[in-house]
Amino acid sequence: MARRRERTPRRPRISPRTAALVAMYVASIGLYANLVPIQTVAYGTPLPLSFLLGAALCGSPILALSRPRAATLLFTVAAFVLPLIVVPELATHAPWPWSVPALVTFVLFVGVVTFVHGARVGALPLVFGVLASLIAPILRPDMVATPATAGSSTADLIVTASIAAAMFVVAALVAGRLRVSEELTREKEHSALEGSRRALVEERTRIARELHDVVAHSMSVIQVQASTARYRIPEIGEAATAEFEDIAATARASLTEMRRMLGVLRTEDQSAELAPQQGIDDVPALVDSIRHAGVEVGLVVEGGDAAATANPAVQIATFRIIQEALSNAVRHAPGARIGVRLHADATSIRIRVHNGAPPRSPESHGTGYGLRGMRERSELLGGSLSAGPDADGGWTVEATLPLTPADHPAPEKETT
Repeated sequence: MARRRERTPRRPRISPRTAALVAMYVASIGLYANLVPIQTVAYGTPLPLSFLLGAALCGSPILALSRPRAATLLFTVAAFVLPLIVVPELATHAPWPWSVPALVTFVLFVGVVTFVHGARVGALPLVFGVLASLIAPILRPDMVATPATAGSSTADLIVTASIAAAMFVVAALVAGRLRVSEELTREKEHSALEGSRRALVEERTRIARELHDVVAHSMSVIQVQASTARYRIPEIGEAATAEFEDIAATARASLTEMRRMLGVLRTEDQSAELAPQQGIDDVPALVDSIRHAGVEVGLVVEGGDAAATANPAVQIATFRIIQEALSNAVRHAPGARIGVRLHADATSIRIRVHNGAPPRSPESHGTGYGLRGMRERSELLGGSLSAGPDADGGWTVEATLPLTPADHPAPEKETT
């Protein structure tokens, strides 16, 4: 049988907060619609006063969301006046001093204030509401003149106070539980973030340790062997001695770069050295180092004065793009002649690195990470880069970088 495809869970259309607000509005309107006719017909309250006091009573839960103290005062006044303006002949046959809609409104009001603003604020409407209803029999003794009416009023007061107190306790417990849950959620998120940061630091430290223990050690050995070759092997000629010196210099430069990388990776216990990164002025030295390796490289620099005013980030990117392009040409087109052209004007720097067809095919073509890195450097500065084969079998890398990118403010010069 074909496996049944699981349905993608739908996102809720409304949030719980919105649903609660809608429910409260609906409850307030429903209570108001019931309180006005009941208060007028069953208790003999004049219709205008029923509308006015009913609006004050039923509108208090909504007002309590933003102004709990003003809502408490409004509710207390309405709850105090409403039982006093009744007709005894009618009111003695109905619950008094709290009608059923008024009782439900009282409970709703206490719950809303307690849940939203806390138990301390929620205790105010509970106490004031109960006190207002206790004063009503004192001011209207005719409503409790007989044992039957007195017992009915006492039962009404007890039921109302009990339900309101229960709502107060439940709202306080639920609000406290939700607050604790939110705190736990925030703590979990914070712990997860700290855990990810710690894992990142540990991974960077591990990489730094591997680089230091393996690569840096090997480069140190190469540098020492190349530097001492002229003393250990006296019979080598001057050309070989110069070649060994170049190897030693390259190894020392590589060790400097390695120390910079270790400083970046191990920021928790080691600050990076404040040596300036290479820029456009270092391109000739870079080309000379390639020439010393036996590669024929031509260099043309135009607009040197304009290039000197380039943004530091642009200068670093220019050097790195030329360095990567030369490295790719040496690796993938061994024996081919390489031409480097650097042209700077008032707005941009244009780079062109071209190598001819190699006399022999390289063993591998690489993974393309170098090209992607060069393209990312260009695009981050608002420039562009293109790379591809030529009709004659060679390869050309062309890049254009703005001197001061409008969308990229000039940063401080990168340090290593």
